[in-house]
Amino acid sequence: MNSPAKSIRPFIGAKDYEASRAFYRDFGFQEIEISQDMCVYKLDGNIAFYLQKYFVKDWVENTMLFLEVENTEHFRQELLQKNLAEKHPRVRISEIRDEPWGREFFVHDPCTILWHIGEFHK
Repeated sequence: MNSPAKSIRPFIGAKDYEASRAFYRDFGFQEIEISQDMCVYKLDGNIAFYLQKYFVKDWVENTMLFLEVENTEHFRQELLQKNLAEKHPRVRISEIRDEPWGREFFVHDPCTILWHIGEFHK
């Protein structure tokens, strides 16, 4: 491309919009309210996504996002220290898995959005 891209921002939905908003703030994302029905969440510069007050069961329950981090172990420990699963009962944080390509763990948000959080082998 002659005009380089700057970022990518997926749109995700929420079964319980307010519960999802609270979760992503507690996770550490900066929340910017765009309208009554949509916010953008930013983390470390160009990492961002839109959360919509919109729910289609098949779409939301099959949404997966991959967040690449420098150190999977450290990132997971930081999330565990935030007590996300205790504050948000439907949230789950898995153990770290070693894969042929790298390491990852999973976070299920309050509406079952599945986050893959991992690092690639160097």
